[in-house]
Amino acid sequence: MIPVQSHHTFLSEDFLLKNEYAKILYHDYAKDLPIIDYHNHLPPAEIRQNKKFENISKIWLAGDHYKWRAMRTLGVNEKYITGNASDPEKFEKWAYTLPYTMRNPLYHWSQMELKRYFDVDDLLGPNNAQEIYFKTTEMLQEDRFTTQQLLERMNVELICSTDDPTDTLEHHEAYFHSKGLVQLYPAFRPDKSFAIENPENYRAYLEKLSDRVGFEINSFDTLIEALSNRVEFFHSRGCRLSDHGLEKLVYSSDSRLSADGILQKVLRGNIPSPEEIEYFKFKVLKKLAKMYHAKGWVQQFHLGALRNTNSRMLKVLGPDTGFDSIGDFDQAIALAKFLNELDSTDQLTKTVLYNLNPRDNEVFATMIGNFNDGSVKGKIQFGSGWWYLDQKDGMEKQMNTLSNMGLISCFIGMLTDSRSFLSFPRHEYFRRILCNLFGQDVENGELPWDEKWLGKLITDICYHNAKNYFDFSLSNYRI
Repeated sequence: MIPVQSHHTFLSEDFLLKNEYAKILYHDYAKDLPIIDYHNHLPPAEIRQNKKFENISKIWLAGDHYKWRAMRTLGVNEKYITGNASDPEKFEKWAYTLPYTMRNPLYHWSQMELKRYFDVDDLLGPNNAQEIYFKTTEMLQEDRFTTQQLLERMNVELICSTDDPTDTLEHHEAYFHSKGLVQLYPAFRPDKSFAIENPENYRAYLEKLSDRVGFEINSFDTLIEALSNRVEFFHSRGCRLSDHGLEKLVYSSDSRLSADGILQKVLRGNIPSPEEIEYFKFKVLKKLAKMYHAKGWVQQFHLGALRNTNSRMLKVLGPDTGFDSIGDFDQAIALAKFLNELDSTDQLTKTVLYNLNPRDNEVFATMIGNFNDGSVKGKIQFGSGWWYLDQKDGMEKQMNTLSNMGLISCFIGMLTDSRSFLSFPRHEYFRRILCNLFGQDVENGELPWDEKWLGKLITDICYHNAKNYFDFSLSNYRI
């Protein structure tokens, strides 16, 4: 007869650690390291304001399309997800949903977040939803639950927000002068600057960018001048990395096309052809990538998402509301040609490639080796499991592929990619999985038990590699 397991053994101190070697690596080397979260979507204004949240629904459910998708799948009405239901009602619907998410990473993450931030050991469900709602909401009114305190409690050393070129960065500047303990830096996300698919939206964006730089953008040259202006501005505010969200990287050598001619066509309100779109994106990205190299920035490419697939819900709720999926785009050829275009003139900066389709793990893991040139440790990185892959199976596959085809010892580790201030236990989740992978290899006789050396590799992957990879020097921070 199988003994009944107490739920208190779930999420124990040895959660996900399957042997003594893994436990030593986690508890003695990984657990207490600071967190460098170099890519997330936290609002800088809420960090600067040291915001308190009214209740747990506001901090935990608002904006979290992972949870929204699960609730919709279970048949929960949109009223209780993004609609006009009260915050207690929305929380009760999430509490109803959570037990049904077993074997989805949401189950682990949600219970970890309740435990790490609110000391809630009980498993959330319909029977205790009201009690936990009011307990956590009361706790959120305490000073230790402001945005800055939440980050400090999770031992977050540094975070990078995601910011459009038109952003003023006023909240970063104000926070810098307030001398908060957690370092906050912007990251340059210029996707809208080459999103010419919708001429009306693009012209509106160029007007906003023109207002920011103080001159009219009426040609390809003035567009590049404006972007260069904003790169300089971001750099002066401590920015040291960029980010791009693309279906795939682009490359075009069609001599019949002209970037300025395409821009003029779009400015007249005409829809560009697929070939023109690809050519224009390539020309802008190439210019940007050379700017990043000149500044010593890291460039990140998040590749493979098929976005806004549900047109009906897009009209109702807008983008980033849970209707995106993994895309099956061909990645290798254009990716290789784009990186080679920059490397051929020695203008390929440090680069992180994130893959969303697991079928392409080996493509990405081998691609990075083509352009590691010995100038920088881990110059080209296969980024951590992203979006649908930032769960146990996805992270293990990414790390195993990187180990098999590259050097996991050079890996810069995990990030949250999150809009939630309660998401930082994901770093703990990653660290436990990482330590268990190494521990299992020792247990299997596939690695020697050299504790100090393995401990060094673990601490490098969890913290030191990222700290050394990014240059967050404030020597040029001019206010």
